[in-house]
Amino acid sequence: MSRVRAVVLAAGKGTRMKSARPKVLHELCGRPMLWYVLRALRDAGVDELLVVANAEIAERMPEIGADAGHGSVDVVIQEPQLGTGHAVQIALEKLPSRPGTLLILNGDLPLVEVALIQRAVEARSGALALVTAKVPLPSSLGRIVRRGDRVSKIVEARDANSDELALDEMNAGLYAYDETKLRGVLAELGNDNVQGEYYLTDTIDRLVRDGERVVPVLAENFISVLGVNDRSELATAAALLGRRICEYHMSNGVTILDPATTYLEPDLQIAADVTILPNTAIGRRSKIGAHSEIGPNTRLVAAEIGEHVVIGDSIIVDSTLGDFVRVGPWAHVRGGSVLDTGVHIGDFVEVKSSHLGAGVNARHLAYIGDATVGERTNIGAGAITCNYDGKEKLRTTIGKDAFIGTNSSLVAPLEIGDGALTGAGSVVVKDVPAGGRVAGNPARPLASKAD
Repeated sequence: MSRVRAVVLAAGKGTRMKSARPKVLHELCGRPMLWYVLRALRDAGVDELLVVANAEIAERMPEIGADAGHGSVDVVIQEPQLGTGHAVQIALEKLPSRPGTLLILNGDLPLVEVALIQRAVEARSGALALVTAKVPLPSSLGRIVRRGDRVSKIVEARDANSDELALDEMNAGLYAYDETKLRGVLAELGNDNVQGEYYLTDTIDRLVRDGERVVPVLAENFISVLGVNDRSELATAAALLGRRICEYHMSNGVTILDPATTYLEPDLQIAADVTILPNTAIGRRSKIGAHSEIGPNTRLVAAEIGEHVVIGDSIIVDSTLGDFVRVGPWAHVRGGSVLDTGVHIGDFVEVKSSHLGAGVNARHLAYIGDATVGERTNIGAGAITCNYDGKEKLRTTIGKDAFIGTNSSLVAPLEIGDGALTGAGSVVVKDVPAGGRVAGNPARPLASKAD
């Protein structure tokens, strides 16, 4: 897409949200609504953009812009906030003038589609192509007043008469201007209206009076330009967006038993033949390998899951699970943990900042924190690593083929060798050599049969 740049209007306070947080920073499916607008622009081929924001949004822009796939995003702060026309005026003061198309769109359009942005750019053959939508009445959006196949003017709902309020074609808040012609009329804007603000929509009337061509681009479905102004609309948009994300993965071979209770974020990697059961949330760029089953009642955050993995009623955060791992029910794996092939973590087991070798079993009521556990070791019910001494987190190392008995307390720092055993209820405060057998409180070596 050549000679196209964009201005995103995101400075509005969103008073109807009744929130200290700026409206465009409220999240849908794990991302701020502004993120979706920036991502759509990137996917439409627009890589030069400017966001008109307030100070709080400006502080978040490097993070949001980078996460949305933009190398950098310029920001200008609108203070005081005197309407959309004023926002564009200060944006163009910062942007060097050049011929071409200038996209202007609202930052509260999280459902905006890439194809619609591209249609608007392609439709601009004159001064302006603006996106419109047929919206069920009543509506607080600005009304489109047509003259044949062209737009005559836009009337804001608060300034509209009864005949204009009866019109069901609305302004969607997405414009493709000839930048040179926009600059020519922008300086003429006045604020003689109920709000005392400078409306960007007033440029349409001036362009039409100058004989310029203003073309409407009707959205196929008003949902794609559904704005968010309050918490109810936020929930509606989130549900629609969540369904869209689910449909994308289902079209690529993922089975989702109940999309209405499956909560997916953008940018997930889910292989074909994965099954996702109800009431499951997956986010922060998690990856899931083929033939795995996730859920029900499960949450994955920044998780990397191998193939043929089964996770039920559990939470996995910032951790990696190898192939054929089984987790749950009611387990919690977090803190950069790694579970190698065939590990089995069962009921009420927590694993934190630990590496469990292939075939490790911890099937009931265990806590494994800051530990390295060798292959095929069994962790008994109620066993814990006592990894915190009140000041520091200390590590426990357990070798291969070890057996940690029920209700054993392993007081770190500690090393337990290959093939070692701790008896039920042991409090282990000293290292155990390979093949060693200890029991008691404190744990002491058990006598061998030869003794």
